[in-house]
Amino acid sequence: MPKKILTGIVVSDKPNKTITVMVERKFSHPVLKKVIKVRKKYNAHDENNKFKAGDKVSIIESKPFSKNKKFQVMENNK
Repeated sequence: MPKKILTGIVVSDKPNKTITVMVERKFSHPVLKKVIKVRKKYNAHDENNKFKAGDKVSIIESKPFSKNKKFQVMENNK
């Protein structure tokens, strides 16, 4: 099964080796036919603490690093 790759903006870099990424997705509501934006936060592993709040990054699904941290930073998208 392929791993999920998500793109979002870093909203927090306070914990050591961890960043919080806000991912926004858009979809059409099945009944109302209205485009809806949904935002979700993911914790991602950042080994070198190189990403700061406001950076645009891609994260990829990986083995669990902790209870809530199941993604790893792939690259910086600028």
